[in-house]
Amino acid sequence: MRFRHVMTALTRAWIASALAIVPLGASITLPAGADVTGHVTPEIGSPLAYRYVGRDHSHFAYQFTCQEPGASPNCYTPRELATAYDIPRNLSGAGQTIVLVDAFGNPTITQDLGVEDGTFKLPGAHLSIVYPNGKPAFNPADADEVSWSGEISLDVESAHAVAPAAKIDLVIAKDDQDPAMLNALRYVVAHHLGSVLSMSYGEAESCAAASVVKAEHTLFAQAAGQGMTVLAASGDNGAAQPSCDGATYIRSASLPAADPLVTGVGATSLTAKPPAGTYKSETAWNNSYGSSGGGYSRLYKRPSYQNGFVPAAGRGVPDISYSGDVNNGLLIAWSQGVAANVATSTSSAGAAPPRRSGPRSSRSRTNWGAVGSAS
Repeated sequence: MRFRHVMTALTRAWIASALAIVPLGASITLPAGADVTGHVTPEIGSPLAYRYVGRDHSHFAYQFTCQEPGASPNCYTPRELATAYDIPRNLSGAGQTIVLVDAFGNPTITQDLGVEDGTFKLPGAHLSIVYPNGKPAFNPADADEVSWSGEISLDVESAHAVAPAAKIDLVIAKDDQDPAMLNALRYVVAHHLGSVLSMSYGEAESCAAASVVKAEHTLFAQAAGQGMTVLAASGDNGAAQPSCDGATYIRSASLPAADPLVTGVGATSLTAKPPAGTYKSETAWNNSYGSSGGGYSRLYKRPSYQNGFVPAAGRGVPDISYSGDVNNGLLIAWSQGVAANVATSTSSAGAAPPRRSGPRSSRSRTNWGAVGSAS
């Protein structure tokens, strides 16, 4: 879906939730069994979700090697992405606050954001970081925490790229267990933090405790009453989600994207013509890097706003889609939460690929990756 069509639906939601203005028409069927504690995973969690794209070559015709014709993976700058989706320059997010909920934290997010802004000449960001339960200690040796740091870089930098004048509130849960994530959402709603809430994480419906499902749905209803647009990524594994123990994958829609009060966002593979970013084509994301999440809920019946569009009895996900393929992805700066990896110069960023393999620059070690920006 071209972004101009998405914006038509969402610009009205700056003052009222797009999903709150239509009858819900949906009921919930909670899973039976023990009320166990689940956990969510970031929708950047695949090892292939980031792909190293080479060092910055500012003195060449193309700033990064992934921008060269025929490069694989290909990548886009924030300006190219905005051009491809016809985002008007005056639709900058001024006067709005985007709230992002993530887990564990990223100690270098402020510096990485500065590298992104300096490299692509974006205006300085208004980023606030909130820790509802105190600031957790970051462990760079923990693969789960490092994965979340990548998700945070993607969430913050892509939000700023699309809405450069908007304020960004990054709310960090102490961990990625359901109680901590739920507590972060409670904080967002209780403090009326912003006009847009974005959640780029999820879990299989059967892994969420009944109490969590109920509590989340109540919070999303309260957010809608505040005029907050609530969005969640539909996943990166097609019709599957990680099993509750993380050992395999199971067929399932993703929560919170499957909640009828949430706009589920899927992923496409965008093709645009460099260097202007002229839109050429778009297909569903489905390749070796992953595939857009989607399916039908077993918890929620089809809401009335999907009548005539969704043939199944369950709520269908996603509702809208946006560029999310690693190939043809947005360039993101990410230092893995390690201060020593942060670029020493914004004019020479992008030397070290993730997990320390491959060439490095003598001036910078910030990772530059092409990343799917929707999920």
